[in-house]
Amino acid sequence: MEYLKLFRQFSLLDRKEQDPGKFVFTGVQPVEQQEIQLFTYKKQSCEEIVGISPEDLPKFEKDDNTWWLNIHGIHDTDVIESICRKQDIHSLVIQDILDVNQRPKYQEFDNFSFLTLKSLLPSQSEVISEQISFVFGENFLLSFQERKADYFAHLRYRLREDKGIIRERGADYLLYALLESILDNYFRTLSKLDDDVEKLNFTDTRRIPSPGVLQMIEGHKKFVHYIKKSILPIKEFAMMVERGECRFISQRHIKYFLEIKDLCLTLLDSCDMLLASLESSTNLFFSIQGHRQNQVMKTLTIVATIFIPLTFLAGVYGMNFTHMPELEWKYGYLGVWMLFAMIFLGMILYFRKMKWF
Repeated sequence: MEYLKLFRQFSLLDRKEQDPGKFVFTGVQPVEQQEIQLFTYKKQSCEEIVGISPEDLPKFEKDDNTWWLNIHGIHDTDVIESICRKQDIHSLVIQDILDVNQRPKYQEFDNFSFLTLKSLLPSQSEVISEQISFVFGENFLLSFQERKADYFAHLRYRLREDKGIIRERGADYLLYALLESILDNYFRTLSKLDDDVEKLNFTDTRRIPSPGVLQMIEGHKKFVHYIKKSILPIKEFAMMVERGECRFISQRHIKYFLEIKDLCLTLLDSCDMLLASLESSTNLFFSIQGHRQNQVMKTLTIVATIFIPLTFLAGVYGMNFTHMPELEWKYGYLGVWMLFAMIFLGMILYFRKMKWF
């Protein structure tokens, strides 16, 4: 199973040639065009606008509404800059949104907080990785996704149909629901990976495990380490919320982020168990290879041991001395072959009795 390349490096020469005042998208364009979706909701109502242009976006005012702006595709830097400038988002955050190679992190600013992380989604043939960035304040949340995916389809449905309490709560509760959806994808990814590991069957000694299996195991191990590295910042963010260090998370919603922390701990435990299983598979692979090599060496040793006395007798009767009594015997040739056969069968029976083969 092949995985999406997770890190891309740029040369120092390319960085020197970039305009310091120009924002640069550091990834590969995964969608043809950007899609912008705006939800404006409160308990009594919910308004959804799909395909809104950056010029038509309002500035998110402090009122009784909650604003959720979701962008699919961040390759058009002018659009991202226009959206962020209208909401007074710092230029450092804009570049962090466009830089898909950085590690997940959390930062606080005067009128908003910024959180960026990695999200995974298993498909039929590979695991897709993308960066998702969140900018949130008292009553607004902006989410920036590299590609269009169904991470949050159920949340949109709950907003439209007023299911649950999502309309009653603010942007911080919406952030919790989005993070929970992302962690669900991590669970799905680990479940798919666990299924792949369970298919590694080394119990059939008649089948020779190919070196490609070991390469696949090492690829799984690297991917699980990447997952752990992606989950840890989410756990750290949840722990900051628990300590009351995030001023845009209200006190009544801290309990939900404690659940996010518990989910992260569960995921980390699953990663550790999966790594232990992969390490066990690696050890079993080498054990089977060593066992097969021992079997081959034992077979060759038995064959060589059988022929040692036969070679000795053949050497004795090949010395061609004149006075060798057996050379004058009428049945000497037949007798030697019968002696060879008796030695051969006797050693075979002895080896079988000793259970050497």
